[in-house]
Amino acid sequence: MAGFGLEEIGIPGGGYLKESLTHCTDPLKAIEEFQVENGILLPSLRPMLHLLDLHNVKRLDFHNSIMEELRDKLIGQISELGAKEGRERDRKLKELLTKSFPVIKIKALRPVVMCILKHMAHVEEKYLKILVRDRELYEACDTEVKRQIWKDSQALFGDEVSPLLTGYITSKEDTLFSVENLHNLFFSPSPKARRQGEMVQKLVHMIGRNVKLYDLVLQFLRTLFLRTRFVHYCSLRAELLMALHDKEVHDITAVDPCHKFTWCLDACIREGRVDAKRSRELQVFLDSIRRGQEQVLGDLSMILCDPYAINFLANSVIRLLHHLMNNDSMPRENSVLVLVLRMLALGLHSWDMIESQVFREPKLDPQIVTKFLPSLVSLMVDDEVRKLNSKLPLDERETAIAVIEHSGPPPDAYQAYLQESSVACVLSMHYTLHCANRRDRAGVMRVLGTLATCHQDRAFHDTFLHSLVAALIPMTDEFAMEDFCTIVFDEFFLTNISRENVMRHLMKLVWYVHTKLPDNRRDTLLKALQPGTHQSENSQTLYESLRRRVTAHQEAQVQPQPSDSTDSPLLTMPTPPPLP
Repeated sequence: MAGFGLEEIGIPGGGYLKESLTHCTDPLKAIEEFQVENGILLPSLRPMLHLLDLHNVKRLDFHNSIMEELRDKLIGQISELGAKEGRERDRKLKELLTKSFPVIKIKALRPVVMCILKHMAHVEEKYLKILVRDRELYEACDTEVKRQIWKDSQALFGDEVSPLLTGYITSKEDTLFSVENLHNLFFSPSPKARRQGEMVQKLVHMIGRNVKLYDLVLQFLRTLFLRTRFVHYCSLRAELLMALHDKEVHDITAVDPCHKFTWCLDACIREGRVDAKRSRELQVFLDSIRRGQEQVLGDLSMILCDPYAINFLANSVIRLLHHLMNNDSMPRENSVLVLVLRMLALGLHSWDMIESQVFREPKLDPQIVTKFLPSLVSLMVDDEVRKLNSKLPLDERETAIAVIEHSGPPPDAYQAYLQESSVACVLSMHYTLHCANRRDRAGVMRVLGTLATCHQDRAFHDTFLHSLVAALIPMTDEFAMEDFCTIVFDEFFLTNISRENVMRHLMKLVWYVHTKLPDNRRDTLLKALQPGTHQSENSQTLYESLRRRVTAHQEAQVQPQPSDSTDSPLLTMPTPPPLP
C-alpha cells in the first residue's frame, strides 16, 4: 500500500520509514520498532503473530485482511449515517471527509472516501476539482458524486452521455434492419416497455433529480435531432420524460412544461385511442400556450415527431375515418379527428420549427379535411365494396366493369395532396399499410405506387419501410404474379434503390419471397440489389447472405428426387414359384 496521504492524517507512512532507515544505525531494529509502533495495538495479539509465522502467513496478508474487514464495517456505518437526514448527518459526513480525503489515492482506503462523498448532498468545490483532475479518481466516483461534477462541466457530461445516445440509436436501427425479426417489430413494444430499455434507464440514473443535467440532455437531443434528422431522438425525448414520471421524480417533471401533455398522449398510445376526455385535455393544453411561451411548441413538436406518436396519430385518423364512413358523417364535423390532424401536423413540422427557431403552430390546410380526406374515404368505400362483392355467390357479383371501377387509379385529389402535404403523405402511407395488413391485394396495388412521389420522400423512411416489408411478407403468394411485382418493385422500391436504406429493406423482402418470384424477376432484383463498393459493410454482408440463400434454394430445386419404390421395374416381374 502506498503511503500517500498517511502523514497528513498523522499516520507514519513511506516517507517516515525512509527517513528512519536513512539515519538509523541498525535497519532491522528500526523496522521492528516501526512494526511495533504502527501495528495493531492489542497486547494479546502479539504472541499470536508468531503462530501465523509458523503457518507461513505473511504479516502483510494478515494486516490487509484486518484492514479490509474494518473498512467494510466502516463503509456500512457510513451508509447507515448517510441514510439519515438532518444537519447532524451533514456535519458528521463533512468531518469524516475532511479527515479521510487525504488518503483517497490509497486504493485500499479509497472506497471509504467514495462512500462518504456519495452520501453528501453537497461536495465542496476544492474536492471536486481534485477528482476532475485525476482521471482514475473521477472514474472511481459514484454517479451521485459525478452529478455534482457534471453540473459545472458540460464537456465531461457530454462524454458520458454520448455513448448512451449512440447506443439508443443503434438499438433502434438494429430493430428496423433485422432480417430475422418478424415478430418483435419496431412498433410492437408498449410505451412502458420501451422506456424500461437499458439506455433510457441509464440516462435516468445519470440525471437523478438534477434539473440542470436534465436540461443538458434535452439540449443534446435538440442539437442532434437538428444535425442528423434522426427522429429517434424525439422518441428518447418523450421516453426520458415518462421514465422520470414513472420514478416520480417531481423535481424534474414539475418544471418540464411538456409533462402533462406527454403524460396524456402516453395514456392515449397505451390505450390505443383518443377518447373525448383525453382529446379535451390535449386541446386545452395546445390552446393555453400564450405569447412568450411559444418555445414550448418546439419541445411539444419533438414529442409529437416521435415515430411512435406519428404512428399512433396516423392510425387513429384511419380508424376515425372508418367510423365516419360507417356512420355517414363528415370529417370536418368530428372534433377529435381535427385535433389529431392538428397534432400530426405539429409533429411533422418539428424539424423545420426547431431549425428556423420560428415557434408557431403550423396551420392545417383546410383542403386536407375538405378534399383529401373525402378522397381517402372513397378508397375505403371501394375496399369495402370489393370485400363484400367477393363474399357474394358468383351469379350475384357485380360485373367485371363495376369491379374495375372500384380498383382503378386513386382520385386525383388523393395523388395531388400526398405530393404536396406531409400530413396527406403520412396518412396515405398508413392507409397503404392498412391495406397490406388486411392482405388486400387490389388495395395495395392501387395505392403503393403513388407513394413513390410522396412529399419529401417520407415513404422511404426506415420506420415505414420496416412496417411495409413486414406487412408484405405474409402476402408471399402474390409475388408469383408479375402485375403485383411490377407495383411493389418497379413502381415503388426500385424508384429509390440508390438509397442504401431502401436497398436493405428490399433485401429483407426478397429474403422471404424469393421462392415465389418468377426467375427473370428474381435475377433482375439480385442484380439491382448488388451493393457498390462505397456502401456499408452491413449491406455487403446482407447481400452475400441473400445471394447464398437464393442459390441454395435453386440448387435444392434442381436436385433429382429419389424415385418412388412403386416405380421399380422389379415389381412388374412375376413371383418365382416356391422351392419344392
